[in-house]
Amino acid sequence: MLRAPALATIAAVAMLNAVSTGAIAAADHPDWGLNGTYAATSNGEWARKNEVFYEQESRRSTWAITTQCSYPGECTGTVQSDGGWTAPIYQQSNVWYVKHAIDNWIPCPDGGSAPGLQTFRFKAMTPEGAYADPASTTLTGEDITTGPSGACGVNKPVYINMPFKLVKIG
Repeated sequence: MLRAPALATIAAVAMLNAVSTGAIAAADHPDWGLNGTYAATSNGEWARKNEVFYEQESRRSTWAITTQCSYPGECTGTVQSDGGWTAPIYQQSNVWYVKHAIDNWIPCPDGGSAPGLQTFRFKAMTPEGAYADPASTTLTGEDITTGPSGACGVNKPVYINMPFKLVKIG
């Protein structure tokens, strides 16, 4: 029969092992983040400019994504686009966000220009985009680019929204 001090020692060791292995597993799970090479497509055929359909040129690029996750839904990292920009990526509530500034985005009538902020928002979906699927390598969402109100002397922000798709290719 085990005595109380021996039982307490066994319980403490078992609890310490459970806590320490759980922490290692939580911080080290490779399937939680996005890592690899992805084809990024913004579909200009369905673009909206200030909420009115306004066909834009579609954009295709290749992204190299590196992320680290502390828990599912809590990830951060970096996106490097073959379009010449690098930006942080983060995940909140299973939705990914990438934001980067675009210099000289809005051409002004006086020959000047104003900057824009491009925001990609996407999540893992089935290939046709109908249902959420955390294991999918196809992510869909939107590409939103905004310009500041007051740019070029016009007190109205420019807002362009396009459907966005990100597919793992390597």
